[in-house]
Amino acid sequence: MKNFDNSFLSGSIKYIAGTDEAGRGPLAGPVVAAAVIFDNDVWIKGVNDSKQLTEKEREALLPQIIEKCLACSVSVISHIQIERINILQASLLAMTTSIDRLKLKPDLILVDGNKGLKHPINSIPIIKGDSKSFAIASASIIAKVARDRIMKRLHLYYPDYNWSKNKGYGTAEHIAAIKTYGPSPLHRKLFLRNILFEINSDGVELETKQ
Repeated sequence: MKNFDNSFLSGSIKYIAGTDEAGRGPLAGPVVAAAVIFDNDVWIKGVNDSKQLTEKEREALLPQIIEKCLACSVSVISHIQIERINILQASLLAMTTSIDRLKLKPDLILVDGNKGLKHPINSIPIIKGDSKSFAIASASIIAKVARDRIMKRLHLYYPDYNWSKNKGYGTAEHIAAIKTYGPSPLHRKLFLRNILFEINSDGVELETKQ
């Protein structure tokens, strides 16, 4: 993975930022992105696509990433903004914002996925980048841990949905809770259309639970 990143180095490219997001698919909560820059010789054993790691492994890797990186940042885009601009644009906005918040300006941005960023700094989209690029994989870990911690805190306010466990994703348990209690103010209503239609056969959306 480190060799992949270093293959982009050149006389004009010294600092490479990797960026990734967490939370495109959940039914509730924000989308979170992170960006990170490392020295070219830094390697951390165990860094991989965050989806391939356990929660315990991600939590153990996070402080190592923060300690050894040159710069890192996190950006959070709320469920309200997701509804306004759609999840793809919200994810791109989150990654762009995380790049802008870096204290060190990169010379190149590696972006997980198939779309680059609209940014003055050149960006290269890398499909499955979180399994190819060390910087993107590290960003994926930061973003995933940050979002999971947010959902655990939100669980304290809306325990019926068990976000501390499902993190807002559409598990059977989560969907059953929505059908029982209705959506919370933090649910992405556009993501719930099919579920809400099942609840109300007339297709009229239920009132948000207060």
